[in-house]
Amino acid sequence: MSAKQPRGYAGRVPQREVVAVPELPDLTAYDAVLFDLDGVVTPTAEVHMHAWKAMFDRLFADWGITPGYTPSDYFDHLDGKKRYDGVASLLRSRDVEVPWGDPSDDPSVDTVCGIGNRKNAVFSQVLRDEGIAAYPGTMRVLDQLDAAGVPAAIVSSSKNARDVLAAAGVTDRFRVIVDGVVAEEEHLPSKPAPDVFLVAAQRLGVTPDRTVAIEDAISGVESAAAGRFALVVGVNRGAGADTLQAAGAHVVVSDLDEFADAHSD
Repeated sequence: MSAKQPRGYAGRVPQREVVAVPELPDLTAYDAVLFDLDGVVTPTAEVHMHAWKAMFDRLFADWGITPGYTPSDYFDHLDGKKRYDGVASLLRSRDVEVPWGDPSDDPSVDTVCGIGNRKNAVFSQVLRDEGIAAYPGTMRVLDQLDAAGVPAAIVSSSKNARDVLAAAGVTDRFRVIVDGVVAEEEHLPSKPAPDVFLVAAQRLGVTPDRTVAIEDAISGVESAAAGRFALVVGVNRGAGADTLQAAGAHVVVSDLDEFADAHSD
């Protein structure tokens, strides 16, 4: 199964007017809410950032690649994308091309897949050692959605999504999970293409024009905007409010607590 792309979609997010919102909309007024995972439901973005940095610092040093890894590399090339696509994008930014390889490649192999698996090994070890907890503000919003009977879904590029949800103890809060595993099985392109969001909406039985998408990554906001979702919420965890708005977010908050506070009883 593959979701249909919006008419006229050609790999770029359509220009959208950012509408000034005098007060935060009530999320329970929509038919469903789609959540990105890392940086929206759990602070796994921090673990991912550390794992990527540790892996690329070593790789770039070993290969003599300059400039070295920088914090902006995460937001520009890795955040929100499928792991292997992110590796290829970052290497390409340094004019480095390596064979794509196969997802079964050992982490020691210098292919796109091998390098991606190398990073994943670091991430998995940190998750096992330290665990993870969901953002309290996101949990408050999920409680409000549950009380109103509004279903929620996870839309994540990570193949670790189910492990992260299980570690945080929140798997049962989401009726549908579309993650990196599903994207690979269904041959869905990475964000910023809209397919993963559209598939999640389809599996919930809702339409984009009645659905909310919440993202903290630039590519994720672009993905939701390309899918023409009724409300695209950007959560600013470091990408920048102006950048998220320019990518297509209708409203930007620093934490979902702001929605919970605005519509608490």
